[in-house]
Amino acid sequence: MTTPPALLIAGTGTRDEGHAAAFHDFVGELAARRPDLPVAGGLIGPGSHPLSAAVTRLIGEGVTRFAVVPLTLNPAACPRDGIASALAREAERHADASFACAPPLGPHPTLLGVLERRLDEALGNRPRLPSDRAETTVLLVSDGSPHPEANAEVHRAARLLWEGRGFAGVEVAFASLAAPDVTSALDRCAKLGARRVVLLPYFLFAGDALERVRQQAEGWGLAHPEVEVVSADVIGPAWELADLVMERYEDATRTAGTAGAAESAGIAGQSGAAGTAGSARIAGTGRSAGTAGSTGTAGSAGTAGIAGTGRSVGAAGTARTAGTAGTGRSAGTAGAADEPHAFAHADARADVR
Repeated sequence: MTTPPALLIAGTGTRDEGHAAAFHDFVGELAARRPDLPVAGGLIGPGSHPLSAAVTRLIGEGVTRFAVVPLTLNPAACPRDGIASALAREAERHADASFACAPPLGPHPTLLGVLERRLDEALGNRPRLPSDRAETTVLLVSDGSPHPEANAEVHRAARLLWEGRGFAGVEVAFASLAAPDVTSALDRCAKLGARRVVLLPYFLFAGDALERVRQQAEGWGLAHPEVEVVSADVIGPAWELADLVMERYEDATRTAGTAGAAESAGIAGQSGAAGTAGSARIAGTGRSAGTAGSTGTAGSAGTAGIAGTGRSVGAAGTARTAGTAGTGRSAGTAGAADEPHAFAHADARADVR
C-alpha cells in the first residue's frame, strides 16, 4: 500500500503571537484527529514558526510527499510572495520532495454556515422573528491586502453571505491596507438606515487585528448611540473548519497521485505562475482544472511551463506569467506572455486535470 502524503498546513505569517498560537493549536488538533498521518504546519512571511521548519521536520521523519492546505481565506499575497513561491523554494532545498497544493479555503459554503452561526450567537441565540434579520445589517471585516484580487474575494464572500439569509445588507470593511476601514463602513451603514449592525470578523483566529477592529467599532458606537453595534466571534477552530481542511487534503492527495505520471510542465496552485519543464514536483489542485478563476491554470507543455489565467486546459489562453515556451504536448495553443519569468524552477511542474 502506498503511504499517503503528509498534511502540511500553510498559514500567512504574523507577528501576532496570539494568532500564531491559535494556528498551531489548530494544527495540533488536526494531528490528534488523524494519528495515521504525518501532520505539520508553518507560516510564510513575517514572524516565527516558518513553513520551512515544518517541512524540514517532516523530511527528517522520512516524508517525501506533501499535500499542502493553505489555512487562508483569500489569496492574501502576490505569487512571488505567496505559498506557491514558498513551496518552490522548499522543492529546491529538498530535491526528493514533491508538493501538491490546494486552493485557499474561502468563501466555502461550509464556512459561510459557520459565519451565519456566529451571527446568531452574537444576536443572542434566542428564537427570533424574520423581521429581526431584516432589521440587521452585517459588517463583514477582513484583513486588508494591497492586492485587489484578495479584497475582491471578501466582497464575494459578503454577497454569498447575504443571499437568501434575510439580512438587511452585508457591507465590507478592512482592518488595514484597504478601504473602507471600520469606522467609514459603519458610517455607510448608518447612512443606509441601519439601526443594528453586527460586526462579523472574516478571520479564522482571534488576534491583535480583531481587538483593534472591535475597539474601533465600540468607539464609533459610543458616538452614535442611535445605532446598536454588536460584535460576533471569529470562525475559530470549529469542526467544520477541520472537515474542510481534510477535504482539501484529499483533493491535494488526488492531485499528487496523478502528478507523478504527468508529462506536462508548469506550476498552477493559488499563484497562477509557471515554471520550466522537469519532474512533476509541485502540483496545483484539480479544482482549478476547468476554469482558472483567480488562481490561474497552467497549460501543459512538453519542454516548457506555460501558465496564467488560461480559461481551459485545451488552450492556454494569454499567459500572465510564463516560463520558457517549448513544444506543447498537451496544451492546445499558448498565448503571449504579459510578464516574463515567474517564481518557479527547472524541476517544478503542475498537474492540471
